[in-house]
Amino acid sequence: MKYWLLLFFSTLSIYCFGQNSTNRKAQIYFEKAGPFIQKQDYVSAAQNLEIAVHEDPKFQSAFILLADIYRIQKKYTEAKNSFQKAISIDKNVKPPVIFGLAETEFATQEYSKAKAHFEEFLTLDSSSDRSKKARKYLLDCDFAAVAIKKPVKYVPNNLGNGVNTTDAEYFPALTADGETLIFTRQVNGNEDFWTSQFKNNVWNVATPLSTKINTTQYNEGAQTISPDGKYLFFTGCNRPEGLGRCDIYVSHREGKDWGEPYNIGKPVNSEYWESQPAISPDGRTLYFISNRPGGFGGYDIWKSTITDDAKWGPAINLGSEINTPYDENTPFIHADGKTLYFSSDGWPGFGNKDIYYSRMDDAGKFQKPINLGYPINSFEDESGLIVSADGNFGLFSSNLKDGFGGQDIYSFGIPEQAKPLKVSYVKGIVRDKDTQKTIESNVQVVDLKTNKTVFDDYTDPETGQFLAVMPIGSNYLFNVNAEGYLFYSENFELKSGDINKPYQIEVYIEKIKAGANVTLKNIFFDTNKYNLLPASIRELEVLINFLNENERVNIEIQGHTDNVGDDKLNEKLSFNRANAVYEYLIKNHIDANRLTFKGFGANKPIADNKTETGRKNNRRTSFIITKI
Repeated sequence: MKYWLLLFFSTLSIYCFGQNSTNRKAQIYFEKAGPFIQKQDYVSAAQNLEIAVHEDPKFQSAFILLADIYRIQKKYTEAKNSFQKAISIDKNVKPPVIFGLAETEFATQEYSKAKAHFEEFLTLDSSSDRSKKARKYLLDCDFAAVAIKKPVKYVPNNLGNGVNTTDAEYFPALTADGETLIFTRQVNGNEDFWTSQFKNNVWNVATPLSTKINTTQYNEGAQTISPDGKYLFFTGCNRPEGLGRCDIYVSHREGKDWGEPYNIGKPVNSEYWESQPAISPDGRTLYFISNRPGGFGGYDIWKSTITDDAKWGPAINLGSEINTPYDENTPFIHADGKTLYFSSDGWPGFGNKDIYYSRMDDAGKFQKPINLGYPINSFEDESGLIVSADGNFGLFSSNLKDGFGGQDIYSFGIPEQAKPLKVSYVKGIVRDKDTQKTIESNVQVVDLKTNKTVFDDYTDPETGQFLAVMPIGSNYLFNVNAEGYLFYSENFELKSGDINKPYQIEVYIEKIKAGANVTLKNIFFDTNKYNLLPASIRELEVLINFLNENERVNIEIQGHTDNVGDDKLNEKLSFNRANAVYEYLIKNHIDANRLTFKGFGANKPIADNKTETGRKNNRRTSFIITKI
C-alpha cells in the first residue's frame, strides 16, 4: 500500500490514508492516481479516483483524495459531495476532512452549514495553523451570510483587443486624465510593460513601453504610475543590483521615452521581499508590500515618505488598522490621497483574498477597511484593483468567459459607497509669452486650507506639459516658476459639492523686464478690510523668493478694487492693501529701496464690473517691475 500527501496550497488538507479497498480494481485505480498527483496532472488523477469510487462506493480514502483534487480544480460542489460521501461511510474521520467539508460548503455559499462544521472542527483541533484559519472562516461566515443578500451592481467590461490578447494582461495603471494605460503583458513567460492611449472612446492598440525599461532577461511588473504619468514605480526581481529577491525601481519619463530605471534603495528596499508599489498623488509617499520583520503577518502594506532632503524616509508599517496576521497585497492609493484600496485574506470577507477600501481621516489615520461587496468579491482571490481619478470605474484583471485568452483587463463601475473623494486636476503647457516656445518650469500647487503642497514638480523638458491633481473641497494656490522669468499666479477654488471639470490651460510667462507685471491671485483680504489673511502667506513667500533670487529687480505693489461703493473709499482701501503687502515684504528683509506701492481703486479694471466674476477679477493685488 502506498501513502500520498497532498501539500499543494495553504487551503489543502494533509491526509495519510490507511484504508485499503477490498475491491482490487478500485485499489489499482486508487494507486494509479498517485503518479498523476505528483506530476500535478489533476485531471488524470481525478479520472482514476472516479473509477475507484465507482468500483467501490465505500472506499473512503479515495473519496477524500478525490474531494481535495476537486478543490484544487475549483470544482467546489463536486468536492463537497465527495467529502459528504466520505463522512457518510464513517463519521470517525480526521479533523482535516471536517475542515475540507466546511471550506467547500463556504465556497458554495452554504454559510450556516459551513459555520457548524468549522465549529465541529475546532472541537477536534484547537491549536494547529488550520484552527487559526477556521476561526477566521467563522468570521467570514457571519459576514458573508449577510453581505451576499445585499449584492452590489457589478458589470465587468473587457477593455477590448487594443489592450487584451491571447497572452495574459494584468496589473493596470492609469494616469489621472484617463488617457494613458500602462499594464503588464506576459509573452512566452517574460513580463514586460505595454501602453495604450484612449482616443475616440476606445483603447488604441498597445505598444511596448520602452526598451530602457523592458528587458528580455528579467521580468518587469506590479507597477504604479504617478497621476501626471511622469514617474513609473515597478517591481524588479532577481537583479544583480537588487537588495533582496524583489525590489522597487523607478523610471522618469523624458519627453516621449523613459529614462533608465534605478533601484530606489534603502530604506524602502531590503534583503526581504518588496513589491507592488503605489505612489501618492503628491509623489511624496510610496506604499508597498513587504515581508520584512516587524509586520503583522506574512505580507503587509508599508509606506515611506520623502524627507526634506529629498530622500526616502524609514519604512513604516500601516499598522493593525490595515494589516492582519494574514496577507495584504496590491495596495492602490487613489488620486484623492486618502482612499486606499487593497486585497486581504485577513479581514472578514467571502474567503481567500477580497478587495477592501479604507479612508484616511483628517488626522492621517486609516479607518477600518470595508469590503467592496458581492459579487465583486467572491470565494476566489480578488486583487489588483485600481480606480480612475473621477472615481467612477475600477480596472482589474481576470480570466472571465468573454476574454481573449488568459487574463484580460476589465473595467467596472465602482459602487457609490466605495467611491473615493472627488478630485479635479489642472493640466496644461507652459510657454514663453513672446516666442510661444514651451519651457521647462517648476509647477507648484498648494492646498491653502491645510497649507500642504499637493504638487511640486517640473514640466516635461520637451513638451512643457504638466498635470496636477486637486481634491475637491479646498482652495488651491497655483504657481509656475522658471529661471529668468516672472512667476505665474493662479487660484483654483474647488468648493465641496461642486462637480468641477478638469482645468485645461496654457500658461504664458514672460521674461523679467521693466514694465512686466504679475497679478497675485492668492493674496486675500476680508471684505472692506486690509489685514492680510493667513492664506496669503504662501503667495507672499513666492514673491519674496523671487525678489531674493533677482536682487536687481525693483517693483511697485499695486492695489485694485471693483467699482462698487465710494471711489475715494475704494482708493484708500486699495492703497492700504498695497501697503500691507509692502510692510510684509520689509518685515521679511526685502530692502525698502526696491519697493513702492500704490492704490488705484477702480481706475484700472481688467474685466467687466457688470458681473460678479468680473468684479472679483478686478479686486486684486499685483506688482509691476519698475526697474532692473
